[in-house]
Amino acid sequence: MRRLTRTVVTAALATALALVSACSGGSDSGNDAKAPEGAALEKVTYLTSFGNFGRDSYAWVAKEKGFFKDAGFDVEIKAGQGTGAVIQTIVGGQAQFGPIDLTGGLLQLGNGQAKDFVAVAAIQQRTMAGIATVEGKGIASPKDLEGKKLADTPGSVVRNLFPTYARMAGVDASKVTWVNGEAQTLMGTLASGSVDGIGQFVVGQPTIEAVTKKKAVMLPYSNVMQDLYGNVLITSSKIAKEKPDMVKRFTAALMKGLEYSLANPQEAADILKKNVDATNPAAAAAELQLMAGYVRSSNSGTQLGTLDSGRVAKSIAILQGAGALKQNITPDQIIDFGLAPKA
Repeated sequence: MRRLTRTVVTAALATALALVSACSGGSDSGNDAKAPEGAALEKVTYLTSFGNFGRDSYAWVAKEKGFFKDAGFDVEIKAGQGTGAVIQTIVGGQAQFGPIDLTGGLLQLGNGQAKDFVAVAAIQQRTMAGIATVEGKGIASPKDLEGKKLADTPGSVVRNLFPTYARMAGVDASKVTWVNGEAQTLMGTLASGSVDGIGQFVVGQPTIEAVTKKKAVMLPYSNVMQDLYGNVLITSSKIAKEKPDMVKRFTAALMKGLEYSLANPQEAADILKKNVDATNPAAAAAELQLMAGYVRSSNSGTQLGTLDSGRVAKSIAILQGAGALKQNITPDQIIDFGLAPKA
């Protein structure tokens, strides 16, 4: 596991360096980010994906650097509580935008648990979902999760996707106990020893180690499930239909924040600390460095935010093959390709 972690970190840091070079050549991610001249700022509520960690700092960067303001928005950023809660809040009208794990969104839509939302951009090109624990818990492989107690929020993609992951990884899911937790306190719960592991994005490793003071052990879902996207930006179907220009402007501004954060991880971490006092800047910067490899993936020249219908169809097929979807769905039911950034 240590060897795998070192390999992932090395690859991610190399990707981050390549990203900085790519940024120096110019980007068209902000082409649609300008507001109509003379227009008043539009108030928007944005939810983070899961609490306020380094992986979500790009929204704070977009606000601090004026990217949202230039696009015509006065943005309030609130902490999200995982895929299910973010969808519910946006569909309910209490927020307009937020990231969810695309696979979690497919599960919600395909099982009749949610509707009336659409994805308009990719944040990560592959899933970061996984199980996190620390050394000394006797967990080194998926099979070791049997007989253990794990914590996560009820609507988290990690928890909702676990039965599919377990089936594909050869784990008896009935032998794993899940208990409820909250986004901001999960790592503390792990540190207290009251649970054996938590649902967590794999880039959370530096923060886990900072909180628990122990070496983290990560079990990425991507090791057994290929082609799955990570987080995607969503809005309500109503907003996407009635305000397409507004969606494009917001998306472009957020992508500028994402791009800037990956190129300047320490500055992004400091901006997060300025707005969220509980932030550990070193851990937040390390999270962003790890995340770079997931945002660009192998397509280092592809514009940030792009979504591919064929890959989404493969994700659906994986879930259907595992018996995780009750309804047949298509990529167009969950993604508005007309609003997503073009490759």
